[in-house]
Amino acid sequence: MEMIIFQIQFIMTTKTIKRRTFIAATAAAPVILPKTIFGADRKLNIAFIGMGGQIQGHVSNTLQLGHNVTAFCDVDPNQTNNSLNRHKDKIKNVNTYMDYRKLLEKEKSLDAVVIGTPDHWHAPICKAVMKAGKHVYCEKPLTHTIAESRELRNLSRSSKVITQTGNQGSASSNLRRSIELIQSDLIGQISNVHVWHPAHGWPNGGSRPAGEDPTPKGMNWDFWCGPSAMRPYKSGIYHPGKWRGWYDFGNGSIGDFCCHSFNMPVRALNLKYPSKVKISNVEKAGLETYAKTVTHTFHFPAEGKRAAVNLIYYTGGADMPPKHITDQLVGTFGNIPRVGAIIEGENGLLSSGLWNSQCYLKLKDDKKFIGHGNHGEAKKVAQTLPRANGHFREWTDAIINNGKTFASFDIGGHLTEIGLSGIVALKLQQNINWDGEKMKVIGNSEADTLIQKQTRKRWL
Repeated sequence: MEMIIFQIQFIMTTKTIKRRTFIAATAAAPVILPKTIFGADRKLNIAFIGMGGQIQGHVSNTLQLGHNVTAFCDVDPNQTNNSLNRHKDKIKNVNTYMDYRKLLEKEKSLDAVVIGTPDHWHAPICKAVMKAGKHVYCEKPLTHTIAESRELRNLSRSSKVITQTGNQGSASSNLRRSIELIQSDLIGQISNVHVWHPAHGWPNGGSRPAGEDPTPKGMNWDFWCGPSAMRPYKSGIYHPGKWRGWYDFGNGSIGDFCCHSFNMPVRALNLKYPSKVKISNVEKAGLETYAKTVTHTFHFPAEGKRAAVNLIYYTGGADMPPKHITDQLVGTFGNIPRVGAIIEGENGLLSSGLWNSQCYLKLKDDKKFIGHGNHGEAKKVAQTLPRANGHFREWTDAIINNGKTFASFDIGGHLTEIGLSGIVALKLQQNINWDGEKMKVIGNSEADTLIQKQTRKRWL
């Protein structure tokens, strides 16, 4: 076993010691202690809820880190069986459930839960897990509505559990470096953040199809709909994988990527809430589905020494950042990347990518974008943020060591609130004046139903 040498005054007679007591000890003679003294070899018991494709990487991470995969839960047993088969060579004795409530009731030794359900189930399950005193990792966006995000943010502050939002770019050293460079004022005052995403394959611009198909064998479709209104099952329309385009279950492109692409600029610029949320270039905006194309513009007023900032999200492929931005991308990369994010400052540009996992600079005197590690001016900026050894591992390590995560629910919820204010404007089909603190569209009380939805209670 890997050993650690410490200097302490007394000889230990037990295998463990309280951290506080140990640190308080003064130096005298060397004693060799096992690495497990602070829980470094502790194995967590982790359960997984929502056994679609996204969660499989988290199961693999758990196994690679040496933790215990305790239980799988999904209202569609076919998803669960696929997961068991996928990981059959590495897992044994995994309990399976169709009801997350029974999982929380019966798994007495459970430490933590990973949630990878469709968005409309995120908040109810997160609340149940946190109230049960279990640590929780939830995929992004954190919630389905703005009010749910606020509730989870508040609950995360008062609970004693470790939370992590599934915006994996948070662990990228490039994201953290971008924050350091922007906050150093290297590219000066920021005026615009441009984020773009092409056409997507989710349903958009239409109404639900007529008729009803048989549900997959064993699946509880009513439970899958859960807090959202019940509707007939249609094969290949909602489950699996198509649900994100339907407002009852997801929030389209902006819901999918706001926690990724807004992450770094919101942190770097300390953006709170937009005061104005605009929509433009809207094409096929359905009553039940996200638009085929839309440009969301979030305006953040000036605050302190920071100038006003526009965060602009172009999705669907019909609209893109202005030519003075895209020409500089073409000049370096030969084309406009399929997805991306550009921070536009008075002294130049920073390209961070859609997941904020890149960091290229182009200051005014530069002919092309240069990676931060090779940029002379960037090298002069000190590192101020800690670096992570993986997003999922940051969460499990924080549980073991009573530490902190970089993408707690407080931060993930804030990013979700910003992104979903764009959904409010899109559903209203109008630009809005937004009071983010109060979660209100100024001068439009009818918008309240879009901020906090009515839910079915049967499965909660």
